Amino acid sequence: MSNPAIIEIRNLTKTFKGANEPAVDGISFSIKRNEIFGLLGPNGAGKTTTISILCGLFPPTGGKVFIDGKDLHTEMLAIKNMIGVVPQDIALYPTLSARENLAFYGSMYGLHGKELKNNMDIWLEKLGLTDASKRQVSTYSGGMKRRVNLIAGVLHKPSILFLDEPTVGVDVQSRNVIIECLKEINAAGTTIIYTSHHMEEAQNFCTRVSIIDRGKIITEGTPGELIRNNAGSTNLENVFLNLTNRKLRD
Repeated sequence: MSNPAIIEIRNLTKTFKGANEPAVDGISFSIKRNEIFGLLGPNGAGKTTTISILCGLFPPTGGKVFIDGKDLHTEMLAIKNMIGVVPQDIALYPTLSARENLAFYGSMYGLHGKELKNNMDIWLEKLGLTDASKRQVSTYSGGMKRRVNLIAGVLHKPSILFLDEPTVGVDVQSRNVIIECLKEINAAGTTIIYTSHHMEEAQNFCTRVSIIDRGKIITEGTPGELIRNNAGSTNLENVFLNLTNRKLRD
């Protein structure tokens, strides 16, 4: 049985006011239900812009997005509770504790009372934060903040989870815990859309990837397919560098 697409992107474009070139330039691809889809690219390639559009943070200049058959442009309210978002920037209130932050974000998704408390307790325990959960987030390490940031995006059990650089700047132990939890979420039925600069992580984590550069999709496939189809490549980092050039991107 074929695996239907849960997200369809058709000729998506985004040009910001005053820009000479589009940030996203007519891209089309689909994301299958329950896969871990990696959107990879250099700095400024269009990854975060694409993810932001898919999350409804700002409208595209052109094109269409359908999420679980719903038009993003006209049915965003119906889509909102289906998705979870873990942004690249830490989206936490530093003077509040982890529990206070999570209570706030959980309430935004309609969670209250016992359900909210139980969900918080489960995730704080899973990510090793129970003992520190009543401390101000400002006292946390970078890895602890990343883990709370993740919990805020999954408390309401979304069917689609958007992750923009979820492990950037964290230690190896925190990264391993985050990735293992994400695999567990995916195994339970959540589709994951993930961006990262960690090519080894993407190679081991993603079931399929697209590489975007200068606003265009330049290749797509499973990590294994991309490695086999690019001569001289032994890993996804080789593929990435061969296709996007080795010049610095700032």
